[in-house]
Amino acid sequence: MSRGGGAVALFTAMLAGAAGCGGPESFTVTDLCGKKVDASLVAPFLPKGETLKVDDGISAPEQPRCQVYVDGDLHLYVRGNIDKADFDILKATERSMRRLGNPAPARGIGDGATIADRGAMAVQACTYKGEESQYILEIDWVDTPKNTAERREALEKLLRAHLPVIMKAEGCRP
Repeated sequence: MSRGGGAVALFTAMLAGAAGCGGPESFTVTDLCGKKVDASLVAPFLPKGETLKVDDGISAPEQPRCQVYVDGDLHLYVRGNIDKADFDILKATERSMRRLGNPAPARGIGDGATIADRGAMAVQACTYKGEESQYILEIDWVDTPKNTAERREALEKLLRAHLPVIMKAEGCRP
C-alpha cells in the first residue's frame, strides 16, 4: 500500500469511529460479588468504553470479591469479609485509608464507616453462625467520576445501600 493509501485508510477508520460505529458505550452492572445491586449506584464509577468485565471469580465463602473493569482498566474493587468482633478494623486500617486520600467518617452507615477520595469502608456488628462477628465492606480502586466530591458522594451511596444487602446474603445478621 502506498503512503497516501495508508493515510486514507487511517482517516476512513477515524471517520467511521467518529460517526458512531464502535463508539464508547455506557455500561450497566446489576450484580456485584454475586449480589444484586441497584445499577444506578454503580453507574457513576464506570466510564464509557468498549468492553466491560465484572470478575467475581476471586470470591470465597465469607469473602465475596469482585472487580469491575472497563477496557481492561480496574475501576471498582469490592471486598466483603466476616471477621471476629474483637478488634477495631477502622482504626487498624486508618493508614491504608489515608492512601486513598482524605479519609473522613461517614455517619449512619453500619457501626462505622470511612469515605476517602478513592475508596470507602464500613463495619457492622453481626451474628454469624451463632458467634459475635463483624462484617467489613471495602470499596476501592475508584477514580471515576473525576470530580472528587461527586466520587465521594457516589461511594457513600453505594456503601450505605450495599452493606445490608451483602451482609444478608452472607448470613451475617445485625
